[in-house]
Amino acid sequence: MRLDDALGFAINNTGRAMTRLLMTAFAPYDVTPEQWSILKRLEEGDEISIKELSKRVGKDQANVTRISDLLERKGLIMKKPNPEDKRSSLVCLMDEGKQIIRLLDPIDEQVHQVVLKGIAEHEMELLKQLLAKMRENCNAELQG
Repeated sequence: MRLDDALGFAINNTGRAMTRLLMTAFAPYDVTPEQWSILKRLEEGDEISIKELSKRVGKDQANVTRISDLLERKGLIMKKPNPEDKRSSLVCLMDEGKQIIRLLDPIDEQVHQVVLKGIAEHEMELLKQLLAKMRENCNAELQG
């Protein structure tokens, strides 16, 4: 099989292209797509541990800790000791983090509109279902 015909290669290239678009769009606000994913996950709920946040964003704990430290220095999130486990920290959004989310949400939406131009909603739903199934298959194989 030619590399250009490999599904994984196509998915990976598409993901990188989308990341570059977001990076360009967010650059004036000093937020990267990696930081954005953490901010958006924290927007979904209360204080959570770095370990749980890592699972939710699909990144390793060391990477999430590094990004969280940077977001904390920027004043966008706050880390505090976990009263249930002294070895871990809980993280939550600060008001400044909520404000940057409100500012960047429309920009994120514009980027997605560019990416999805010419793609019908039912096609997008099918793609999400197929990708979820592929992810499940990969995870099952890795655990198996």
